Amino acid sequence: MRSMLKSKIHRARVTDANLEYEGSITLDQDLMEAADLLEYEMVHVLDVDNGNRLQTYVIKGGRGTGEVVINGAAARLVQRGDLVIILAYATLTEAEARTCVPKLVYVDGENRIVRRIPVSEEPATAAVRVGGNHGTHNH
Repeated sequence: MRSMLKSKIHRARVTDANLEYEGSITLDQDLMEAADLLEYEMVHVLDVDNGNRLQTYVIKGGRGTGEVVINGAAARLVQRGDLVIILAYATLTEAEARTCVPKLVYVDGENRIVRRIPVSEEPATAAVRVGGNHGTHNH
C-alpha cells in the first residue's frame, strides 16, 4: 500500500479564523467538489506564510462564497489572510498508486477556481482506501 496525493487546493486565501468553533476547516462547496473532498474528510493544511502544518477535517461552507475558514485551535496557527495549501491523501494498492491522478485545484486571490488538473470531471481514483484501516470509499 502507498499513500498518494488525492487532492490539492493550491494557495487559497484564508477568509476567516474562528477560534471559538469546535474545529475543522470550512470550505466553499465548489472548492470541495473540484478537489473531490467530502465533508468530514481529513485534510492537511500547510500555511505558506508561516510554515505551520496541521491536520483537520472539512465541513461544507456556502457554495460560491470562496470560504476558507480555519476553525477551533487551528486558528492559533493559521490567520485570516494567510495563503494555504490544502491536501488530501489516499492509501492505494500498488496498481492503483501507479495510475492515480490527483485533483489539483488552483485559485485566485478570492478563492475562485482558475485552473484544474486534470481537466476531466472524473474522480481521481475509482476505489480509495483512506488512512489504512478505515475501509473503502467509492468516488
